[in-house]
Amino acid sequence: MARINLLAWDNQRGLSHDIRLLSSTLVALGHQVHVTRLGPHRHDGRRKALLLHVRMWWQRLRRADLRATPYDINIALEHVRPDWFRLARLNLLVPNPEWLSPRSQRYLARYDAILCKTRYAVELFTARGCRALHIGFRSTDCLQPEVPRQPTFLHLAGASRMKGTQRLLALWQRHPEWPKLLVLQSSHTAVRLVGPVPANIEHRVGYSTDVHEIRQLQNAHLFHLCLSETEGWGHYLVEAMSCKAVVITCDAPPMNELVAPARGVLVKASGIGPFNLTT
Repeated sequence: MARINLLAWDNQRGLSHDIRLLSSTLVALGHQVHVTRLGPHRHDGRRKALLLHVRMWWQRLRRADLRATPYDINIALEHVRPDWFRLARLNLLVPNPEWLSPRSQRYLARYDAILCKTRYAVELFTARGCRALHIGFRSTDCLQPEVPRQPTFLHLAGASRMKGTQRLLALWQRHPEWPKLLVLQSSHTAVRLVGPVPANIEHRVGYSTDVHEIRQLQNAHLFHLCLSETEGWGHYLVEAMSCKAVVITCDAPPMNELVAPARGVLVKASGIGPFNLTT
């Protein structure tokens, strides 16, 4: 049994989902898991880490063991956490490459391994001299077979600015003859359409905390539009597939790694330049 410390920003969105999935998996494997919830910045929690350093050295002196650490393994999710390196024997990073800034990339050499959700990420980190291991990932099985399915389209934008939502809305606005499109988007990122909105667009603005409602919508819509401009894993892609929906996504990595032609529709995409570690 290893003492594992998960270092993560509990953002009440994708990262919170990662925390739950990873911690439950590690506990099921017999490990002792502690979750250290931090903010989105590299040095968030510095005072907490400093206090643990003081305690660590006190324990080392008491036990006459200068190698003792509070944890066996630190696992950082998405963000590098340099203040915590010396508090564990091993330091691992589970990144979302699109959010790994050039400044954060300077700390990659300090990690014993980079645990990659996709093979595309393995290529990115191996090219930078890192020990990159493919672990894959998982999402929640959202299938509710009893829900009647309609030939309509669903786009779960959430609070992300990287899901191509405005382009999608503008496209649908030009085609009032198309089937109905439902877009769920946070008020923090939503931009209302200019001009008349056709009857085949329903743009719901506001963050829904009703998981049962979300699951019902995921299962009721036959087509899920997941046209991310950049992506690290994409829970909404995998959840859509779990609902046996037709997933429409970009023919670009890592989306086309997760959604093969046999289980979705790939839309031609072209890179417009680098975005942190991705394009």
